[in-house]
Amino acid sequence: MTEKTDDEQNVEQDARFPSGPWVGFFLQSYPPAGKHRMELQLMFRDGMLKGEGRDYVGRFLVTGRYEVEDGKCWWTKRYLGLHDVFYDGYNEGKGIWGNWNIDVFGRGGFHIWPKAMGDPNTERLHEEADTPVSADSLLPDVLVAP
Repeated sequence: MTEKTDDEQNVEQDARFPSGPWVGFFLQSYPPAGKHRMELQLMFRDGMLKGEGRDYVGRFLVTGRYEVEDGKCWWTKRYLGLHDVFYDGYNEGKGIWGNWNIDVFGRGGFHIWPKAMGDPNTERLHEEADTPVSADSLLPDVLVAP
């Protein structure tokens, strides 16, 4: 049996904050404007959040905090050799959503979620139908004389 590393011990047990792969996007209004995908590997432990990831800008490191009591989260996304982006948001059970900010240069929204959850932004259509009834079963029971 292998021993757990310090990072693996005391990982968060709250289902809203599973350690492991996360995915999501951020919204940007300046070029290249739009919705930009990101992939993250996150560790939630004792109110501390850390990890790494990548998006169209490049690779980055994540360090921050979270609160189980109210789902509040905030962190810094540090692009390697580039700039920092500050994130703050909430987790209400469908991932973490909120705002990002780069000082005076820009800001926008974001949403990330555990990869295993599937995209909570995709509507799933469910169809229900009653079991068909045959016309014969709607007719009254009538005895017909021979």
